[in-house]
Amino acid sequence: MESMEESGRVSSAVVWVPLGVAAVFEALTVLETQDKPVRAASPWQDDPYDVMVSLAQFTVPMLALVIALRLLAWRAPGGADRAQQTVRAAGAMLTLTGLTLASEWAAVVARSPFPVSGWASVLIGGLVVNSVLTVVAAASLVRWRRRLGSSGGWRHDWLGDAVIVCRRVPVLRRWVGPDVTAWVRRRAMTVFVVLSMLAAAVVTGAQAIGEGWTNPLLVAWFLVVAATSNLAFCVISNAVAGFIARPPRTRLRRIGEASVVAGCVAVSVATAFRDALWPVSGTGSLTSVPALVALTLGAGLATSMITAVLLLARAHGASSRDRHGAASA
Repeated sequence: MESMEESGRVSSAVVWVPLGVAAVFEALTVLETQDKPVRAASPWQDDPYDVMVSLAQFTVPMLALVIALRLLAWRAPGGADRAQQTVRAAGAMLTLTGLTLASEWAAVVARSPFPVSGWASVLIGGLVVNSVLTVVAAASLVRWRRRLGSSGGWRHDWLGDAVIVCRRVPVLRRWVGPDVTAWVRRRAMTVFVVLSMLAAAVVTGAQAIGEGWTNPLLVAWFLVVAATSNLAFCVISNAVAGFIARPPRTRLRRIGEASVVAGCVAVSVATAFRDALWPVSGTGSLTSVPALVALTLGAGLATSMITAVLLLARAHGASSRDRHGAASA
């Protein structure tokens, strides 16, 4: 049987395939979203398709970057955990890519017959190439993930590897250490929120300048939408790939975090399908910014509250059953 060390070495090579797919995907995505003539010819330039494209445009390269950086610490202790986690992160990256491609195919089908000429033909050709590459890379990852075994009981995480890499750089060596690592692990949610807000501020600033926005409420709304989608991505991807090993949390804190993430996802979904959802809650067309804010953020708040109530009820029911079982025993 192939040893875990050999599997780890092979999996490091396998990870380069999804990284190549991500590079092709990102190049085409940047072209179709940032070049105005190309965007005007895109079948998926409008929502709900564009929301998925916009999300993947930033999350896919972020995952690709951290995966590539982790390869710098590939031979450090903890190879088994590193192989499993990196393959899972590559799988998450390919999942985002695949969902975006599926969204683009849905746009093509919804707008058929679509005039396939000029840039539209280039984009659809790129969509075909991306789809084939993604399927091939996903099949390879699935095969190697099965050979790497179970993902439970990790003792190493990406944060530890980041410290290893940083300590190789003289300028950074003095700033990293066990205290910093412990602080980040204890306050992982705070770190996710700060990173999400910083990334959202950059994206919002670029969008506001590029589109010439002057409405402060519209800018603030876009900042919140971008931050909530980033936060959901951080928390969910961390649960999948183990970027930061978090210490045990209380049940109430876990419920609170799950409710926040559910609300963040609902905000993105409501933003994508706002035109379809608006007739349910309002009249006429969704043209005013206050109505847009009320619909999307209201959906997120409602989802978060409902999720919290359901999880609290479930936790209470489980506690009652445990007490009843203990009393019966």
